[in-house]
Amino acid sequence: MSEPEHPAVTFGQEIRYARETRGWSQATLADKLCCQQPYVSKVERGAQLASATFAEQCDKVFGTPGVYARMRERAADAGNPAWLVPYLQLEREAATVCDYSPVLVAGILQTPEYAEAVYRSARPDDSVLSIKQRVEDRMRRKEVFDRPNPPSFWVILQEAVLWSGLGGADVMRGQLEHLVAVSEHPSITVQVLPFGGTPVRGTPFILLRQQDGTEVLYAENYVQEQVHDSPEAIAEARATYERLRANALSLPDSLSLIRHVMEAYRHEHHPRPHPRDMGEVQLQRRQRRNLRRMGPHIRLWHRPRP
Repeated sequence: MSEPEHPAVTFGQEIRYARETRGWSQATLADKLCCQQPYVSKVERGAQLASATFAEQCDKVFGTPGVYARMRERAADAGNPAWLVPYLQLEREAATVCDYSPVLVAGILQTPEYAEAVYRSARPDDSVLSIKQRVEDRMRRKEVFDRPNPPSFWVILQEAVLWSGLGGADVMRGQLEHLVAVSEHPSITVQVLPFGGTPVRGTPFILLRQQDGTEVLYAENYVQEQVHDSPEAIAEARATYERLRANALSLPDSLSLIRHVMEAYRHEHHPRPHPRDMGEVQLQRRQRRNLRRMGPHIRLWHRPRP
């Protein structure tokens, strides 16, 4: 039984058919779309899923309002689990997104290297190709910030997320550098809930407010992920998020802490070969404990009590 055709291939075939029907070359289409001919070639071959902007421009050029944009959107969602697709649609249409991440960096803010480490940890039996595809699917979520009116995205991270060491010192340093960089985006705000701050809730959740003012709650647990729209669940989640936000560090202090942890990883040794004796194992454990202990020493970020 042959494997189903990848959605990027199907999308590319439709673009090629529309172009050839009009008697255009790839270079002609590229000129009309204000892009490069090699990019058109990659899209048509299915070697790369077109960007949302490319699909929107195709609709203008071919006179097909929304057809290719919707087709491309379905192709982008196809690689994600079925339970995640409704959330992705809500995320794209949201006015504000409030994310609480006590375990991992929020998916939409992950670097490719960090995302790969997440998937390798969660799915150690998956193939290299499967993990690569999952990482690419996750990276495409960032396209929402390239839109004319992107959602206002607010994320609260537990401090433990910063010190987790997931993927090694180099991966974590790169991820923290990325958090500092994206914090400069006018639509993205990052706060850190420090050690000793009241966690209120141990599992991640996301509140999304749509353009029409309605709110939905996306919550995760070990068994399943669900989208809730009941007023009671949303009100409770909103109150919880406000308490988390009140207990978190201020925005400048959150960035200062992220930079501090980033420097700690910068001075951490690169990954070493497997130790040859138990003495080296114990030494490495002590070094890791010392790295973790640096976190709780950061107390200057607590705002003074009135």
